Amino acid sequence: MVFFQQRGDVLEGSTRVIPSIQPHPQPIRNMSVSRTVEDSCELDLVYVTERIIAVSFPSTANEENFRSNLREVAQMLKSKHGGNYLLFNLSERRPDITKLHAKVLEFGWPDLHTPALEKICSICKAMDTWLNADPHNVVVLHNKGNRGRIGVVIAAYMHYSNISASADQALDRFAMKRFYEDKIVPIGQPSQRRYVHYFSGLLSGAIKMNNKPLFLHHVIMHGIPNFESKGGCRPFLRIYQAMQPVYTSGIYNIPGDSQTSVCITIEPGLLLKGDILLKCYHKKFRSPARDVIFRVQFHTCAIHDLGVVFGKEDLDDAFKDDRFPEYGKVEFVFSYGPEKIHGMEHLENGPSVSVDYNTSDPLIRWDSYDNIGGHRDDGMEEGNKQNPNSQSIEGISGGLEDQCPGPGTRWPSQS
Repeated sequence: MVFFQQRGDVLEGSTRVIPSIQPHPQPIRNMSVSRTVEDSCELDLVYVTERIIAVSFPSTANEENFRSNLREVAQMLKSKHGGNYLLFNLSERRPDITKLHAKVLEFGWPDLHTPALEKICSICKAMDTWLNADPHNVVVLHNKGNRGRIGVVIAAYMHYSNISASADQALDRFAMKRFYEDKIVPIGQPSQRRYVHYFSGLLSGAIKMNNKPLFLHHVIMHGIPNFESKGGCRPFLRIYQAMQPVYTSGIYNIPGDSQTSVCITIEPGLLLKGDILLKCYHKKFRSPARDVIFRVQFHTCAIHDLGVVFGKEDLDDAFKDDRFPEYGKVEFVFSYGPEKIHGMEHLENGPSVSVDYNTSDPLIRWDSYDNIGGHRDDGMEEGNKQNPNSQSIEGISGGLEDQCPGPGTRWPSQS
């Protein structure tokens, strides 16, 4: 049984333990359909606007029921929209998705992370092109995992469509804004919000593009997290550029209450350009395991100061981790060249901090992002053959300036 509650011109509904998903016969602004099956796998299907549909599954979804739900969603979309829907897969590639849907664009990126800024541009441009091609066309955003991925796309497209949107699209923008604030903000990651801010600022001109090279020299953690039973932690850094590892630090051993901060120095400075991910791990003492202390993603085009500070509320994972102090923050020190920065002796760590530079340990070198963009072989298809109708991000060319702005618009560069 489907229950609807009307709020103004917005219809909301929920369904539990139903044999199939029944499409609503009338155009609607927002319809939420959630289904709970026996193994507690929940499908969330939301009409964010009449022409933008969000389909989300939890990462814990049972595989058998997940496949069944995929088929039901495909049947519903074909019944309601025929060949006028284009599916954007924001998760890992799956052959069953490309088999079930005639038109698929692959834009996946790791769960709980933000996509590359250029990928956000490409998604928005592809959405806009499809929606403008035919008034009956609809976009389906597919995600398995945290809904933050869908939130990034909805928020970015809200800003993108605002550039040249007509007055009659104001309600759609309101619906996207409400969906983002109600469903995504409470579960999103700080870096995801940061990239939406970058995107909005670059489109509006509020953020100027920085084209100067940046060299990272110091990463300073103010406030020591308590990841050991007696306090303190054993942090090390992994730095990624375009999701490729470019630097691994030594392991810093910080006893509890011995320091108020720790500085990880990189000499000569590390040249960074584009999308950057810095991941700080804690290597457990006498245990072959590691924990994430914090993650942070940023784009160098939006960095204009040689000193950048991220508070706890700006750090992925750490922002909701009680082991990271409330007053804690992470500071980045850049320069425009690789040479050592003079006058930074005050950043040297005290004698209680020791460093193990043996980074050949597989636990230190193990990379979480080795299989990004790879196909998933789940047994439903022959090998990893891709639907010829499916397209990948690699097939959409162009840089930031080419992808995002509307006609006649260019990214503002720093003067």
